[in-house]
Amino acid sequence: MAEKNLFGISRLDDFRASLDERSLKSLGLAVNKIVETKKRGGKVMVVTGSGPNIHEGVTTLISELIRVGIVDAVSTSSAVIAHEMAGSLDKVFRVDAGALGMDMSKMPRGEVFEFTCMNENELDSLRKEMPLNEDLLKRGASLQKVNEIIKAAGNMAYPMGLRTERLAHEVLELARMYGLPFETVAGWGCDEKTMLGAAAEKNVPVLVTIPQLVGGGAVGMSIGDSIPVSERSMRISRMLASCDVIIESAAALTQEIHDGPFECYTGHGIWAWWSGQNTYNLRGKNLIRIDLDENLRTAVELNATVQEAIDKGLPKTKAAKIPFRMEMSAFARHEGSIPVVGDIGKVWPLIAHDVAKGLGIKLGFLSSSQDTPEGASMREWIVGNVRPLNREKMLSRAKNFAI
Repeated sequence: MAEKNLFGISRLDDFRASLDERSLKSLGLAVNKIVETKKRGGKVMVVTGSGPNIHEGVTTLISELIRVGIVDAVSTSSAVIAHEMAGSLDKVFRVDAGALGMDMSKMPRGEVFEFTCMNENELDSLRKEMPLNEDLLKRGASLQKVNEIIKAAGNMAYPMGLRTERLAHEVLELARMYGLPFETVAGWGCDEKTMLGAAAEKNVPVLVTIPQLVGGGAVGMSIGDSIPVSERSMRISRMLASCDVIIESAAALTQEIHDGPFECYTGHGIWAWWSGQNTYNLRGKNLIRIDLDENLRTAVELNATVQEAIDKGLPKTKAAKIPFRMEMSAFARHEGSIPVVGDIGKVWPLIAHDVAKGLGIKLGFLSSSQDTPEGASMREWIVGNVRPLNREKMLSRAKNFAI
């Protein structure tokens, strides 16, 4: 990728200025931990949430960090998998659903119907995969547009949303045939500028966590059906065990991810260990969380109070006197936790740039917050350059996969 794809490079000073003194200190600690870990041959894992990470170009940035060897494992949501299968971001136009003749009782709020903006070559390619409702496409194109927007790809728009739903069943069939997670098989055909595609090229694991299985329509259900919950939990446990730094990016319910049923330091793994199962330990690791919630930082500052409440069997919320989300319990008590309170669209370019600089690595892509002109250009670039899953490429990999 060329220099022009470093969208956030001219905004780094602005992004740094947007953080308060404590967040800047946490950012520096986080960067130093990642650089130190990579220099001694350690591994870094990223736990991403869905929507904001796609919209801010964070998932595209993480794919670049996988490509250059900075990120070694990823867990994410089923919604992100669905969007990456469709190309991360796409452009859609909306028309009046009533004028289109749709059943209005089935239409989403706003009473619009969405179409993916596609040229004839793209439609012709899609026609080789699936039958298209040519009359619907023609009528949609003839109507006045309500608006045209960039949004998470392969969602509600025809035909790419439907294409992703149909592909999900095909990916699931292959995953079951080969005894693999859905994410692995989908990655075989995904663009290398997605986390799934980059991970497939670099043999890096990407898995949806159990709390994040719901979402993405048929993709989410197919991911859940591809391997048993117990196997998924054990695979994620092994990923976490192999990594020294875990970065959480705008994800919910992370307590059930990083200290799940096989973790013995802050989690509930004692009975798995007692029963002779494989377990791991967060002791000595670093949890870095990028979040807008000031309460996360407050929870860390109240480390002793939170631990004391647990030791006494008391509710953590009442002891700390702050709202407690499910990502706060183990994070607040873990001495290696680093809360970076800030906008992920501004924090991630800083982390990526500073870590790459510390390691002497040249990046080919750098994201920018979507509320900047550079961020708007980045989103247009993603629409045009991050392509949907290539079915033929996926099938070719499947043919040559050695069980």
